[in-house]
Amino acid sequence: MDYKTIMCDVLVVGAGGAGCRAAIEASNHNLDVIMLSKELLGKAHTAMAEGGYNVSLGNVDPDDDPETHFKDTIVGGNYLNDQKLAEILVRDAPQRIFDLEDMGAVFDRTPEGKIAQRVFGKQSWRRTAYASDRTGSEIMVTLTEGIRKTAVRVFDEVFATRLLVKDGKISGVCAVDLKYGDYLVFRAKSVVMATGGAGRIFSVTSNAQLDVGDGYGMAYETGCEMIDMEMIQFHPTGMVKPESAKGRLVTEAVRGEGGILLNSKGERFMNRYYPEVMELAGRDQVARSIMTEVLEGRGTPDGGVYLSISHLPHSIIEFRLESMIEQFEDAGVDIREEPMQVSPTAHHFMGGIKIDENSGTNIPGLFASGECTGGVHGGNRLGGNALADTQVFGALSGENAAKYAKETDNLGVNREEIKNEFERLEAMLKRKEGISPADARSELTELMWAKVQIFRKEDDMQYAVKELRRIEKEVVPKIKVDVPVKRFNPGWHQAMEFVNMVTTARMVAEAAVMRKGSRGAHYRVDDDPNDKGYYNIVIRKGKDGKMDLRKEDVVATKITPP
Repeated sequence: MDYKTIMCDVLVVGAGGAGCRAAIEASNHNLDVIMLSKELLGKAHTAMAEGGYNVSLGNVDPDDDPETHFKDTIVGGNYLNDQKLAEILVRDAPQRIFDLEDMGAVFDRTPEGKIAQRVFGKQSWRRTAYASDRTGSEIMVTLTEGIRKTAVRVFDEVFATRLLVKDGKISGVCAVDLKYGDYLVFRAKSVVMATGGAGRIFSVTSNAQLDVGDGYGMAYETGCEMIDMEMIQFHPTGMVKPESAKGRLVTEAVRGEGGILLNSKGERFMNRYYPEVMELAGRDQVARSIMTEVLEGRGTPDGGVYLSISHLPHSIIEFRLESMIEQFEDAGVDIREEPMQVSPTAHHFMGGIKIDENSGTNIPGLFASGECTGGVHGGNRLGGNALADTQVFGALSGENAAKYAKETDNLGVNREEIKNEFERLEAMLKRKEGISPADARSELTELMWAKVQIFRKEDDMQYAVKELRRIEKEVVPKIKVDVPVKRFNPGWHQAMEFVNMVTTARMVAEAAVMRKGSRGAHYRVDDDPNDKGYYNIVIRKGKDGKMDLRKEDVVATKITPP
């Protein structure tokens, strides 16, 4: 099997907010850094983040401080967070936002010229820094320009398919050049995984098309420990119509600026569920409240509820929610005059690759940051903490990957392992009969949305586990690409992604079955009241190839649950 080998010191897989920040940080150590992007540089899902970046600057509410941010993060995470990681998040978030400003990021300002901060759900103070409702886009533009000012070598439209390990340590990745179909092997002294989330395992999601769980699948297959994969945040407000836009994010900034939720009877129904905080309850709480209204017959004819900001001055809406105006204009709705229709959408993975305080994993030389990691956010992420996460742990992973690379020689690679990987990919093109990746993906995403969604119960999840095991055993080996060419073949790309989607979905469903009680974003209608849920679920691929799950007690370094 022909392939090209490319050497470097530090390899970053993923080019979103965390990946770009990791690459910039690693490049500051005068090392040869390569960053792989599955799409064009700058197009990552981070650019779709709208609401803001949580940081305890105290610019609007002077009493805010990192300790309060830490407490809000732990309480919001239902005490399942790795508290050491949460401490790092709140400690480093201020410096990382100043780094972005130094690189050229422009955030909205207070009348005094300081970074402006808005209110977000379940937070004690106005803490969320923002750039209108395009905060993620502003950050990605800044980081992309930052990358271009470094010596980082960017390989875009390159799909990493397998992590390579030699003598128990990371040694590189196998990859495919999507433009030309060439097979590539990147050999590196250290690797940073920054591959984002996996919302696309659900049929309704706010995530970009490429967020399918590649990093989760690759890390699991390599023997990486994964944590709390059942914890998935369903954002309460995604678009309902048109069908082509279903699930598209409606930022929490709408509610932060004073938006109210109404049912089909015109009732402001959050008063029924969380009267003290109303629309600014936790995302999991608001999502369940909306779904309850819909399921009990008080939803809109299209299966959602109404979100209205028409009571606000037009000037506020036009200045602070500019992209929301444009987004709904495409659906024929003027949000300045009429309400939006919204319903929950699969949004963010709180679980993922298990990391330590250095962003390291249980595999020497392998680091991770951003949404592909778990532990920082616990059972439920506060809105605004994700962008902070990408910068804090992106920088940390890049720094420590560079330090590791300086102390390590390039390892060899297992040529048989490489040969087997590329033959696996080639087989999808050569099969004469089989199942199309589009059909297989549709079956998987509909299964997950129907059986492992916001309200979960044992029978549904057991059914999902059984079906996912069947898909893994019977469907994955039969995936067939209709057009057997390598050069930019979307069908082949979907087929390669599907394997990771199945692995990720299985981890989600298996962990959800194990957790018998409700906690955080994991809500069971048949929960066991004796299962208080104060533990993490760790998953690892066993030596026999089976998926091993175990419970680990949460270590509370500063705050214990009530």
